[in-house]
Amino acid sequence: YSLQDSSLVPTHSTAMDEEYDAIILGTGLKECIISGMLSVSGKKVLHMDRNNYYGGDSASLTPLEQLFEKFHGPNAKPNPEMGRGRDWNVDLIPKFLMANGSMVKLLIHTGVTRYLEFKSIEGSYVLKGGKIYKVPADEMEALATSLMGMFEKRRFKKFLVWAQQFDINNKDTWQGLDPHNNTMQQVYEKFGLDENTADFTGHALALYRNDEYKNEPFPPCVEKVRLYSDSLARYGKSPYLYPLYGLGELPQGFARLSAIYGGTYMLDKQVDNIVYEGGKAVGVKCGDEFVRGKQIYCDPSYATDKVKKTGQVIRAICLLNHALPNTNDAQSCQIIIPQKQVGRHYDIYISCVSNTNMSSPKGWYIAMVSTTVETASPETEILPGLQLLGPITEKFVTVSDVFEPVDLGTESQVFISKSYDPTSHFETTCKDVLEVYERGTTQPFDFNKITHLSLEDQE
Repeated sequence: YSLQDSSLVPTHSTAMDEEYDAIILGTGLKECIISGMLSVSGKKVLHMDRNNYYGGDSASLTPLEQLFEKFHGPNAKPNPEMGRGRDWNVDLIPKFLMANGSMVKLLIHTGVTRYLEFKSIEGSYVLKGGKIYKVPADEMEALATSLMGMFEKRRFKKFLVWAQQFDINNKDTWQGLDPHNNTMQQVYEKFGLDENTADFTGHALALYRNDEYKNEPFPPCVEKVRLYSDSLARYGKSPYLYPLYGLGELPQGFARLSAIYGGTYMLDKQVDNIVYEGGKAVGVKCGDEFVRGKQIYCDPSYATDKVKKTGQVIRAICLLNHALPNTNDAQSCQIIIPQKQVGRHYDIYISCVSNTNMSSPKGWYIAMVSTTVETASPETEILPGLQLLGPITEKFVTVSDVFEPVDLGTESQVFISKSYDPTSHFETTCKDVLEVYERGTTQPFDFNKITHLSLEDQE
């Protein structure tokens, strides 16, 4: 099928007889973004998926019956009190977009914002000493928060002011810290910030998943703190945005974009294998058909011989009939549990959306708890997160293997994305997309071409 102005039009079987600049396998979000980027840059793209729906692992399931069937088998049915099935859009891998982050820049640059509507997430929270605290969203909240004491607040404010004006090319802004030799730990020490503040800065603002960043040079962390505050400044309540009707809208937006630029789409197409000549990919085989392509881009499931397992992620999708406790009845929010707070190596992430995001019927909420698996009993690892949700009506748990490519793809011309990590935001996803794009085209994606429009301007 070829997408033209959002209506599905059957393509002729000649689609299989042509040669393409790029064949993309899987319509997961990363593959759809790459497809859109390549199409816009003038490449001839064929995009195929073995599933009959868009989104691969990052799909949104609707109606609700689909979710029950996927996890509990064909006879499982939701309780009638859960409202109409089609009012539910449940993300398999929920993530929020940083308002000023690279994902939003990509959306604006490619014009995909024309097909999507976003809403700001109401609040971001962090766990400290067993209690949930709101991550301060402005000066007033920062002064009022009991996340830190009065003197610590002053020191933290000094740190934020410094981070905001720090410029690696201007020595006057370094305040005696050397960006090439000083670590982030030394920055915390210089500003006299205690361990709790460092925990909150590194995990709730800079969004690191563990503490290794503390021993590395500080500029990347400062950059991330700045991205957080710039994103916050944009919409006020939190730095995060989320598309109405769920994340499944994103792959479809990019698919539409690719189609407008001449990309061809085929869903429900069984891809048997990638065909190589002299170690280099020349196309893909689908049953008796063979289609030629100069490059292949795909998710790990289409090239299992070229990926290695690097770990596992556990995710629990929980359906609730109430807002999350201690979040001021927020209709949408994120809670980060820094690893140190619960004696782990990796953070636990909670995201929650509801009817205001067109994700569920009125009065219902979808919460997701996820983390990197560290032990032989993953379900007990997410307990600290599940305990913050209050009574859970339905729970769907998956443990997924995480894969990444064994090489850069330069020889084989097969460019593979990594599996999705447990974070509840898009920054790592976007980083991977840009890396895959650069490996395939040998050019970094040029953000300078981006029209400086905000999402409101585009609407």
